[in-house]
Amino acid sequence: MLADLELSTSLLYGLFTFITLYLIKNFTSIYKGLFPSKSSKLPRSFPIFGSYFTILKHIHHFANWSSDVVNSQPSNTVVFRRFLGQRQVITSNPANVQHILKTKFNVYQKGSFGSKVLYDFLGHGIFNVDGESWKFQRQLASHEFNTKSLRKFVGTVVDTELKERLIPILNNSIGNQDILDFQDILQRFAFDNICSIAFGYDPEYLLPSLPEAKFAVAFENATLLSSKRFRKIVQLVWKIQKFFNLGSEKELKESVEVVRDFAREVMREKKEELQEKSELQTVDLLSRFLSSGHSDEVFITDIIISFILAGRDTTSAALTWFFYLIATHPNVESQILAEINEKKFDKNSEISVYDEVKEMIYTHAALCESMRLYPPVPTDGKQATEDDVLPDGTVVYKGDRVVFHPYAMGRSEKIWGKDWAEFRPERWLQKDGVTGKWNFIARDQYTYPVFQAGPRVCLGKEMAFLQMKRLVAGILPEFRVVPVIEKGKEPVFVSYLTAKMQGGFPVRIQQRA
Repeated sequence: MLADLELSTSLLYGLFTFITLYLIKNFTSIYKGLFPSKSSKLPRSFPIFGSYFTILKHIHHFANWSSDVVNSQPSNTVVFRRFLGQRQVITSNPANVQHILKTKFNVYQKGSFGSKVLYDFLGHGIFNVDGESWKFQRQLASHEFNTKSLRKFVGTVVDTELKERLIPILNNSIGNQDILDFQDILQRFAFDNICSIAFGYDPEYLLPSLPEAKFAVAFENATLLSSKRFRKIVQLVWKIQKFFNLGSEKELKESVEVVRDFAREVMREKKEELQEKSELQTVDLLSRFLSSGHSDEVFITDIIISFILAGRDTTSAALTWFFYLIATHPNVESQILAEINEKKFDKNSEISVYDEVKEMIYTHAALCESMRLYPPVPTDGKQATEDDVLPDGTVVYKGDRVVFHPYAMGRSEKIWGKDWAEFRPERWLQKDGVTGKWNFIARDQYTYPVFQAGPRVCLGKEMAFLQMKRLVAGILPEFRVVPVIEKGKEPVFVSYLTAKMQGGFPVRIQQRA
């Protein structure tokens, strides 16, 4: 009995000593966290729990809230303290972004934290790995984005989807006076496109009946539920749920299985096609991977899912906000229409279509401006593999999660000036003094990291622009896209793995005179 009492006393004394030393060591940061200045936007930080409760309060509009916090700091960088002392560094400082994505590329990797969270959904796909596996996937995928492939993509795949599927649906909606969820329409359009060009497979998701495909619902759920794992106060929570197959983890498992069944079916059909034909007329991305000697079905499935995520969700997110912005800025819409009307878009020449789309300078600027304000991937994270110091002096420790914030960067007065909140495509343009035509003035990729930057810069950037511009050129001359939104209200920007318009984008389609 006496021995037990002595042991209990020793344990209590040890715990008291640990807490006392922790409080002494971290007194300054704890004091600032508990009692931040009234003018500070920094969240309060508590011992053990850090800023978790404030983050939880703002979790459903984290991109907006964290953007305000980060941009309120002189260095445009903030360190959030998480549960049990975990640190998260968030920055909208271009010098830091270049340091993270290029200068110290080998230090800031996907890391174990993010990879484990997304593993059940993305596996060893290109967006969830580092090192040799990432290099291999990127090298093979790069062949899909040469000029020849891009010409075929915009002249054949996009044009066919546009003329034979999208435009008839818009015409039908006028006759029926339907309200369409344009976000859903754009996701379907992008999904058919990425499957056609990357896998040589047509899922026929954009049909007049707008079929409720089991795969699409599952993919949406898997994206949402995977992103929610990041929000758990303790990662052990979702791991326990997964182990016992409970709650959201049970739903995630079921959704991922539906997605993987679809990906396996695409792969098997492609394998049969490769066996039947000694030489294919066109070589798509999936054929390249299968012909590279990789026969591991799980690995190929991971690749398919990653490219669907990239091709379906990012361009549709960008276009959703683009159509909303031009609908509320008729002067910009008029400029885009004037540019489109100068083009011919010869139906009998895919080369002409490709060249015409590439020369849509004002539309290109309007898309860049839209993605500045509403980037398809609002935040992106890495994990430090060793101690480091960012250019602004922020200390980073091994294991820290380090996030760069394109959404905050697009709203930074330091980068874009006092008129940053205005939708103004002209900020990307300069008039030629001789011809009077617009010239596009690009920003460096570390100031505008919407397509990532450095060695991981998006391979599909040009393909995305071609797809978006061709769709705009096909829709605007014939139709007005009119948002059906309650007067005085604005759509809500939400972020999962990619951005969305909360609740969809309800519109009416009107025939343009």
